[in-house]
Amino acid sequence: MELSGKTAIVTGASSGIGAATARKLSEAGVRVVGGARRVERIEADVALQLDVTDPESCRRFVEEAIRALGGALDILYNNAGLALGRYPFWESNEEDEATVLHTNVDGAIRMTRLCLPSIRDGGHILFTGSVAGRQAYPNAATYVAAKFGIRGFVYGLREDLLGRPIRITTVDAGLTQTEFSLVRFKGDADAAEAVYKGVQPMTADDIAECVLFALTRPLHVNVDEIVVKALAQSSGARILRSE
Repeated sequence: MELSGKTAIVTGASSGIGAATARKLSEAGVRVVGGARRVERIEADVALQLDVTDPESCRRFVEEAIRALGGALDILYNNAGLALGRYPFWESNEEDEATVLHTNVDGAIRMTRLCLPSIRDGGHILFTGSVAGRQAYPNAATYVAAKFGIRGFVYGLREDLLGRPIRITTVDAGLTQTEFSLVRFKGDADAAEAVYKGVQPMTADDIAECVLFALTRPLHVNVDEIVVKALAQSSGARILRSE
């Protein structure tokens, strides 16, 4: 499919996969509205403040975004998400759990519901999932639950939208070097850097290319799920590292 002239919303657009995807969409001729809390870091045709955990922020963002896009939306990329901490569940806390679940699950569901009335036929809804939503790994129970939750929501959404020409794709990524680990370790740069030590991780651009692949298939082709991992990774926790 030709992307030039289409419209898109990308959440979590201030860094990492969201920023890379917003850039590649723009290069393909798509008019992009990027949303994130750190609005000053967004590079898109229109940059708007967005906190996906806040219902009022989401409502206001969608109204402004759809207006900026001329009233119609072709692509919604629910990318905003995070993990907090790498600890056994008995060391977890209410605040981290709420933030992870509200951001990854509630935020994506809310944004989909608010945007769906404006998505025109031939549109596409995409989600950033994770290999954690397919196979659990230690010391990440809440994040695993959140990504399994998104996968279940997408399955249900696809059932409800059957008969409408709107495609739905989840990109389940493995080890990707972005600010994800820095956020997960709450600013501890040494801990974040150790995640990628001795291995070549994927980049945000690698994942953005997967997004564009799904978007550019013929309209009758729906790429349900893309599972993509670093070559040295067999599962969420099993990574072959060089000495």
